[in-house]
Amino acid sequence: MFKEFKEFAMRGNVVDMAVGIIIGAAFGTIVKSLVSDIIMPPIGLLLGNVDFANLFVVLKPGATAGPYASLADAQAAGAVSINYGAFINTIISFIIVAFAVFLVIRGINRMQRQKEEPVAEPTTKTCPFCQSAIPIKATKCPFCTSQLKEG
Repeated sequence: MFKEFKEFAMRGNVVDMAVGIIIGAAFGTIVKSLVSDIIMPPIGLLLGNVDFANLFVVLKPGATAGPYASLADAQAAGAVSINYGAFINTIISFIIVAFAVFLVIRGINRMQRQKEEPVAEPTTKTCPFCQSAIPIKATKCPFCTSQLKEG
């Protein structure tokens, strides 16, 4: 049983999948940082100094009554809240990851199509005298009756 598991685990697909998951997790962390540290601050600044991470609605106040200056203060007080700012950040992160995956898959599909479609050998050539398309093996042009060089 151990031998079968080892064969299964060492197959190319399983190893490739494991590498993909690890790289995907690292990529997700990078995208999360990109969204929260690079993209959202300027957007928040343009919208009047809004910090999306601190956008929330209190459903039930905590031990200390609100208003709360930040989401961290509300959570520390034990308030029940809907954190829609964090949700907006997550949606933007998802869109960036989805777009990146789309670009990768698109590139892979293009490479596969190029592999599948071999370059077809030309079947015609141009007559040097009348510029008509003639079969590649022709030695005499059927249109102008000129004698063509072989080869």
